[in-house]
Amino acid sequence: MVQRAITNLTGKATVPEAWRSLVRTQDIVGIKVYSSPGPYSGTRPAVVAAVVEGLLAAGLPPTNIIVWDRFASDLRLAGFYDLSNRFGIRIEGSAEAGWDEKTSYSRPLLGRLVPGDLEFGKQGDDVGRKSFVAKLVSRQITKIINVTPLLNHNDVGVCGNLFSLALGSVDNTLRFESDPDALAEAIPEIYALEAVGDHVVLNITDALLCQYEGGERGLLHYSTALNELRFSTDPVALDVLSIQELDNQREAAHAPPVKAGQRLYINAGLLELGLSDPKKILVERLR
Repeated sequence: MVQRAITNLTGKATVPEAWRSLVRTQDIVGIKVYSSPGPYSGTRPAVVAAVVEGLLAAGLPPTNIIVWDRFASDLRLAGFYDLSNRFGIRIEGSAEAGWDEKTSYSRPLLGRLVPGDLEFGKQGDDVGRKSFVAKLVSRQITKIINVTPLLNHNDVGVCGNLFSLALGSVDNTLRFESDPDALAEAIPEIYALEAVGDHVVLNITDALLCQYEGGERGLLHYSTALNELRFSTDPVALDVLSIQELDNQREAAHAPPVKAGQRLYINAGLLELGLSDPKKILVERLR
């Protein structure tokens, strides 16, 4: 499925040519996953393994491929360290890699700093008003591939490409996560940072399973097997389509509707991160 999708998306005849149209062999490619819900409801390691195989076939050295998320512990529990043993690639947590004090997202909203945040324990009027970008993102990775699950989120609709990359790339996020309105503004603005979104070359929605309830927890009894992978260079379009799919699956299961605000995706469209109007999104299905 990954091979067919990448060659059709890029219009290239072979898998190596397709991947080389997106990345160079000297790039440090970071595959951003969403691992906290575990190996079944989060990003599935099998999908990431297929992406890694394509990058290796394109000529990238294994050490130039990093599978990453916010915490190494989540990556380990989700089974991603097995890919390191299998392929010789790197597995890293952005929080453990540290935060870049020269690259940040500023917002007046003051939050409660926690251990691990760059400014935790510091004093001053401006302390807590910045979210610092991970050194892994700002200093190491040159190209990013998002691989996110089709998993609902009660505040923003889906734990999708925008949500996963933005909140996995910076510290001091509690100030947004407790306020849906702040979250709807902060996520697209963080994604739009040059050090973050400008490095993204591909977004993949892992829709093998669609979990329509449960938020960020693995609840497979609220899931439907779609057996789909969705590829695009447009993260907003994929997330908007994911929210539609989640609504459809909830309706089919006679589950209560989730009234997640669309403001985040409207804001993302205004920042020209992608298409937020479903009527303008062109979908090509491969069977």
